[in-house]
Amino acid sequence: MYIAMNRFKIAVGREQEFIDIWRNRDSQLHTVDGFESFRLVQGERNETYTLMASHVIWRDKAAFDAWLKSDAFKQAHANAGKSRPEGLYLGPPQFEGFNSVL
Repeated sequence: MYIAMNRFKIAVGREQEFIDIWRNRDSQLHTVDGFESFRLVQGERNETYTLMASHVIWRDKAAFDAWLKSDAFKQAHANAGKSRPEGLYLGPPQFEGFNSVL
């Protein structure tokens, strides 16, 4: 199993806007071999931002790497830069990848 996460810093008070963007986007994940599950999770909040993360479980790293090279990935991210409302994201997402060891 491989877990791919993107961590986002979201401006305080705009969490629901961020959630709605993810709820309404066509990620194409369900069409890709090796995709197992997706979650959007909300973490700690401070005076500046709320930590959010997309959490995707893949069969293995090879399936994730194939996703990155797929047409489905290109379609899912075609308008990513254009669909970011100003001030919602406090910096770019931070990617973290994990191989299951137990």
